[in-house]
Order: sequence, then structure tokens, then C-alpha cells
Amino acid sequence: MYPTEMEKSIAKLEATRERRLKETFPRLSLDEIESLLERFHPDFWAEGTRQLGVGPNKGDRAPKELADLLEGKSYIDPDQIDLGKIDYDVDVLIIGGGGAGASAALLAQENGASTLLVTKLRLGDANTVGAQAGTQAADRPDDSPAIHYLDTMGGGGFHNIPELVEVLVKDAPLVIRWLESLGVNWDKEPDGSMHELPGGGTSRNRMHAARDYTGLEEMRVLRDEIRNRELNVLEFSPAVELLLDSNGRVAGAILLDLETNELSVVRAKAVILATGGSGRLHYQGFPTTNHYGATGDGLVLAYRVGAKLIFMDTMQYHPTGVAYPQQILGQLVTEKVRTLGAQLVNTEGEQFINPLETRDVVASGIIRECQERQKGVVTSNGQCGVWLDSPMIDIIRGRGTIARELPAMVRQFTRFDIDITRKPILVYPTLHYQNGGIRIDASGATGIPGLFAAGECEGGVHGRNRLIGNSTLDIFVFGRRAGKAAAQWGKGVKPGSLSLEHIHRWQEETARAGLSSRPASPRLLPDYTRHEQTLASLTT
Repeated sequence: MYPTEMEKSIAKLEATRERRLKETFPRLSLDEIESLLERFHPDFWAEGTRQLGVGPNKGDRAPKELADLLEGKSYIDPDQIDLGKIDYDVDVLIIGGGGAGASAALLAQENGASTLLVTKLRLGDANTVGAQAGTQAADRPDDSPAIHYLDTMGGGGFHNIPELVEVLVKDAPLVIRWLESLGVNWDKEPDGSMHELPGGGTSRNRMHAARDYTGLEEMRVLRDEIRNRELNVLEFSPAVELLLDSNGRVAGAILLDLETNELSVVRAKAVILATGGSGRLHYQGFPTTNHYGATGDGLVLAYRVGAKLIFMDTMQYHPTGVAYPQQILGQLVTEKVRTLGAQLVNTEGEQFINPLETRDVVASGIIRECQERQKGVVTSNGQCGVWLDSPMIDIIRGRGTIARELPAMVRQFTRFDIDITRKPILVYPTLHYQNGGIRIDASGATGIPGLFAAGECEGGVHGRNRLIGNSTLDIFVFGRRAGKAAAQWGKGVKPGSLSLEHIHRWQEETARAGLSSRPASPRLLPDYTRHEQTLASLTT
């Protein structure tokens, strides 16, 4: 299961378990939280970000890997594109095939729009399917949207845009009912009521889950609904550039067929960006939980047409990514493990932080334990981590709880002969979520006429840190809202002549700033070439 040296540390953990079961680790004060974040959270590592040299956010800081792409040059030569040849002509173009894009497409169709959903990989290949813990919604007698609002604002450091949080929490119960009406099998109590759990930073039990397959279950029903309604979907067809019209409105996009390498032109009265996050850019060298296509495409496309971004200097590093075994380094260990009762313990068997602090705080605590206190567990590959004492769950809640509540986690580790009902999990923070993104209003509008955004590519909802279960809520709330708003917008619009003149202006701006050597963007797929070359050199 684990190497001998790691088993020695596990023995220390097991020796302190009985005592820890009787203790509650104290929550940190506000001053302690601020100090911990400033010293150890990766957002505060100045060497990881730089100022943007061009565009609507010129002077703002962003991760270096993202900044290069935001300042990048277009994939296409605008003078070589025949905009007189329209390959697809629709009311609403949705770019992105995860939960936000699927929700937007369904609501746009319901509101009378002809739609086309295009996605880089397959329909459903998105961060949505990796969401495990659940979806928040205040629908219990002891809860309310107002309490959910306060939890969310506090979790985001009160940097969130209040109007967006208000919409998020008010629409939440409706979203849960809507998903159930489509076929989502929520966990229920024997009497038929919702089985709901707490989460880090939440003051009530409001996590609706489908075991630890929540996002996969949600995406299952959305994908089926899209197919049942026969919505038009193009797979393996990422957008590489947005189109404007002669009136300065967004009016479609240029698509690249990944199989034939051919370009096509889509004309649309409105465009919804639902391209997800950017974890596969591996900011500051962190591993990631994100799916293969999460390379920040929507941010680049929106930025080049003048859309404002917000909070691009803050990412969420999920505190519990897999640190051992190496084969699944960085994969998500759902926060649900901690909400069920597992504690975080160092190599000496000591609990060092309350497991239900917010994610940014817990991640910072783990990094401190490994870097400053030198009390992490170091693997043979040099990876440091701390123990997540999963067997405590069955001790606290009864034998069989782990198997019932966390089947995906059990299966994931069983592949490597690790039984998490008997042995703890070694974890370390992993790049998980893009807190910021394209600034939107309550309808998903970006401020650029005809352009809307929904899901992880938009920003402002979560402030500088997202709470558990608010990501899947976000994609459905704002996906639905953007779909409806885009359809309504399209009813009053007649597109002018199509144009790529904004690319010429972008080329001139980057040239004046001395940035012409930036790479072509968006980066459609992650680049692991260097890593492959390194591996090849090690084996020859």
C-alpha cells in the first residue's frame, strides 16, 4: 500500500486518532487568517504574476502563463478569411460543452432561439464532470438565501460583486428543482427529503449531492436533454476568434475543426462564452484537477474584443489534491471527505488546522506545514504532503459510510491497492478553479454588445475564493440566465456585415507595446512537450 517510511508516519497518526476524535481544532481569527494567506497562499507569491501590457486590463496583474496568452497573437490571418462564406447561421452560438454551455443552449432554445453549441472536445468534456462534493442551495427550514449570501460573501473575502451573489443564492433552489426535473438523482433521506451536508465556510447543511459523482450526474442529464431535443452540436470544433459586425457587436466566431484543420465561419446574433477554466496552464507549476481542454480560451477571445476581466490574479488551489501515488498526482480528493469528518494531520500525527476552514485557508495551512514547519510527509519522488485521515469517517458515522458516500474516491485509490477505509490519503494543494474571469452582469452580459459569458470563464461571483458547491451552482444559474438573455437580445438584432478588423487593431496595439513575439492564442490544448522530452532523456 504505502512505502515503509510512510507507514511509520501513519502509525503516529493512528496513535493520536482516539485523542483527536474527542477534540475540535479551534477556528482561526480574522487576523490569523489574513497572516496565513499573505505568507503561504500562492496568490501572494509575487513571482508568479506580472502586469498586462495591453488590452482593457492593462496594468493589472495576472499569472504569467495566462498573461502571455492574453497578450498573444491571433491564430488566423484576418486578410485570408472569406467572411462572405457563412457556414453556420444561428441566433445564438454557445461556445463550450460543459454544464454552463449546456444550460445556456437549453434555455436559449426554450426562449425561441435557433442555437449551435460548439465544443473543443466532446459534449460534456468539461470540469463539470469532475465536480464531486455537491451543489449548494438554501432550501431547508433553518436556512435561507440570505444566509447563503453571507456565507458566499465571507468566503470570497467580501470582494464578490453583491448583485451577482444575490442572483446566485436566490436562483439556487430553482436550479435544484430544475435539475431534478431533468432526471438528476439527488441523495435523499429515507423520508424522501434531501440528504444535505455542510462544507468549508458554510454555516448550514445545504450541499445537494449524488454520492461523489455529482457533476457527472448533472452533466449526464444535461447531455441527454440536449440530444433528446436534437440541439445542434459540433464537437472537436473550438472557437479561435470572435467576429464583430459593422456596428461593433459580437456577431459570431471562427471555428477550427481539430480533425481536418479547416476553419469555418459562424454568424450569430449573440454569442455565449462557456469555455470553463484554465487549470491546464499549470500556474506556478502546480498540478491540476482540471480536464484536458481547460486552457482559458474564453478569456483570450473576450479580451481581444475588449471585454473587461476581473480578479485574474486569484486562483483556487484546492487543499486536497492527491500527493501519492504519483500516477494520479493532483487529482481531486473531494472536500466531502472533510465534511464527513476526516481531519488533516501532519507526519507527527498532529492536527494542525480546522478541516472546515475555507479552501484558501486550508491550502495555506498545508503549505505552511510542509514548507515552514517541515512536518509534511515526503514521498520518494520528493513530493510533500499531509495526511487526510479518511478512516475517521467510518469511526464517526458508522462502518460503510465511506463506501456509500465516496464510491468514486474508494475506486480511485483501490486501483493502487490503497484502502481509504483503513488508511489515510496523502494530499497537497492542487490548482482547481479560476476565481476570476470575464466581468458580467446578472444576465451574463459582458458589456460588449452581443457577448455573454457563463460558468468558470466569468468572474465576480466568488470574489477571491470560492466556496464548495458554488461552482456547479454558478454554471447552472448563469448558464440559464445567459441563455435566456442571449435569446432575447437576438430577437432585436439584425447583424451588420461581418468583420475581423479588431484583429488588425490588436496587432497594432501589441506591436506598439513590443509584444509581437507572444505565442498564438488561445492555446487550444496543453503543451506537455517539454515534459515528454525530459522523460525521454531520463530513459535513454
